[in-house]
Amino acid sequence: MLLADKPQGITSHDVVARTRRALGTKKVGHAGTLDPMATGLLILGAGPSTRLLTHLVGLDKEYVATIRLGQATTTDDAEGEALPGTGLAAALRASATGDLASEIADGISALTGEILQRPSSVSAIKVDGKRAYDLVRAGEDVELAARKVTVSAFEVTDRRSVADGAGRAFIDLDVRIECSSGTYIRALARDLGEALRVGGHLTALRRSRIGPFRIDEALAVPAFGEPYLGELLAPAEVAARLFPVIALTDTQAADLANGKRVAVDRPDAPAAAAVAPDGRLVGLVGVENGRTRVITNFPTDGSTPRGSER
Repeated sequence: MLLADKPQGITSHDVVARTRRALGTKKVGHAGTLDPMATGLLILGAGPSTRLLTHLVGLDKEYVATIRLGQATTTDDAEGEALPGTGLAAALRASATGDLASEIADGISALTGEILQRPSSVSAIKVDGKRAYDLVRAGEDVELAARKVTVSAFEVTDRRSVADGAGRAFIDLDVRIECSSGTYIRALARDLGEALRVGGHLTALRRSRIGPFRIDEALAVPAFGEPYLGELLAPAEVAARLFPVIALTDTQAADLANGKRVAVDRPDAPAAAAVAPDGRLVGLVGVENGRTRVITNFPTDGSTPRGSER
C-alpha cells in the first residue's frame, strides 16, 4: 500500500501509471480519484493489496480549498469558462451589511450537516452508461440528481478581496472542509455562490485526509520511470488503522487462507483484520458467535513490488 501526494496537472490514472513503473508491477489501483486541478492524498495498492482498496473508498475526507465568489464557471472550477451572472459589485450594493459577511456565514451554515447536493455536471458519474463529463463535452445538457451527503465541518480560514486584470472584484475564501465520501467540493463552491447571488467556483483544492490517513504521511509522486523515495505500508498496518485486529496462530492462518471458518476468542464484529504471526494480512473477516466469516482474503502472488515495507 502507498500514500501518494498527487501534484497538480496530472490525472489519478497518471499517478497509477507512474506507480506501476516505479514498483515494477502492473497490478496497481487507487481508492478515490482527484481531478487534474486538485492535489493531495491518493491511497494506492499494488498486487493482492488492491483488494483492500474496496474497503477504503467510503472513508470520510478532509480538504483545504479556495472558493472564489463573484464568478460562476461551466465546470464549477477554474478550468471552466466564465458564466454571466450578477457579479460581486451588484451583490455588495444589495447586501444589507455591505460586505456580504453575514450572508457568507449563513450560506456556509446552510451547506453544513446532512444536505442534498447536486453533483457537478462534469463529474465522473455515469448517465446511461456514459460519464457525465463526456456528455457535457459532446454538447449535451446534463442535470444530475441530488444526493444526500454530510459536510461535518465547513470553516473559513482566510478571506481576501482580489481583482483580475480587467478590474473585476472577487472575494476569495480559503476553507477547510470535512465531509462524507461522494461530496463534491466544486458543488459546495457553486452552491455558496448561488445562495449569495454572485456566482462561485473553486480555484484550488487539496485533499489533506482520507479516514485516518493524512497528507503529511504521503510520498511525492515521482516522474515517470523514477522510483518512489520512501517506504510502502504493509497491508496489515493499513487494515489495523481501520479495523480491530485478530492475531492468528499459524494453523488458524492456514485454515483461514483456505476459506475455513476459524474459532477465535473475540467479540462479534462486522469486520476485523486477521493477521498471521509473521505480520501478514491474511484477510478481513466478520466475527459471529466466536467464529470467523471471510469477507476478503489476501493471498500472496509470489511477487513483491519494488520498494521497502514496514
